[in-house]
Amino acid sequence: MVVDRRYWEEISYKASRKRRFETVDIVERVYTITPSQISIENHPIERPITAFNPSMRIEGDSIRIYARVTLGYYKYASAMAEFTVPFEDIFEGRKRNFNAELTIIPSNRYDFWGVEDPRVYEINGKVFVTYCGRTVSYFYPEDKTERTLPITAVYKDGEWKKIAVFRMQEELRSFVISDKNAFIVKAKELYLFHRIHMLNDKFYLSVCRIPEKVLDLENFEEIIIGDNITVLEEQADFEVKLGWATPPIKVNDEFLVLIHAVDRFMGIYRVFAVLMNEEGLFTAVTPFYIMEPREVYEIYGDRPYVVFPCGAGLKDNYIYISYGGADTVIGIGRIELDKLLEILYENRIE
Repeated sequence: MVVDRRYWEEISYKASRKRRFETVDIVERVYTITPSQISIENHPIERPITAFNPSMRIEGDSIRIYARVTLGYYKYASAMAEFTVPFEDIFEGRKRNFNAELTIIPSNRYDFWGVEDPRVYEINGKVFVTYCGRTVSYFYPEDKTERTLPITAVYKDGEWKKIAVFRMQEELRSFVISDKNAFIVKAKELYLFHRIHMLNDKFYLSVCRIPEKVLDLENFEEIIIGDNITVLEEQADFEVKLGWATPPIKVNDEFLVLIHAVDRFMGIYRVFAVLMNEEGLFTAVTPFYIMEPREVYEIYGDRPYVVFPCGAGLKDNYIYISYGGADTVIGIGRIELDKLLEILYENRIE
């Protein structure tokens, strides 16, 4: 990063100290999609057993959904499926079936056991997705490192093309259990936002600078990271881990980012928001969670008590978010932008 690491740690500490173990849920739930509503057109097994943790892009009068789907419980191997939801259906609460297509499936040693939790975003007029790849060693008991890694693909000529996998430097690699919750951000420089799980069983919310060439790669490459990584270690005392949730939304001169957190008492997934500047430093934080599981489909499912946003977009002064409910269904919610900004502006980090 372009700022001193000690300054980052000081800002991160101040942010964590502003937060308290409380929820003021300001997310309006506006739509749900169950696996039974999704028909996969390019696979003989038409209906997924789960569809969750989706990313999204707003495209005019509709939302393009990029969902994590599984076709069976054996190894729970995921793929990415795409379909479109008209805003008219959302506003009228209209339930119907959606024709979807598998667009990214496991295809190499870095995502052999699954394509998980996609984050879709646009940089320089190109659409990218970064997802969590379950590597070929994910289930090897003798190999406890690099079980998941961030993989990026670019949408080109009507299809997704995988262009990069991000790995730590070789001398650090043997300490990394997994690396996930990732996406790329173009600010003053190009950054990878990601969350590392190390052999000390700690989780590190991280940002690192990556080469600009990543955006123009034609062939799949390993991108080595770690020599300029900045780590945010300061989850609050009542949490066991944090993770980046949604790629940022640009608001004036700052970036609005959602972060998920897991509490240390019941392991419930909740969400809070931060503002960041172009150097990757927190400038404001919500002092409480702004979303937590409250609906039956968020409380009960394959993994109880989970709301897990992976996509966000702005339309008509609302932030629409796409999220997974209890690792089973797709939810779409929305937040009044002004209401969220008011909370953030009142909680600036000095």
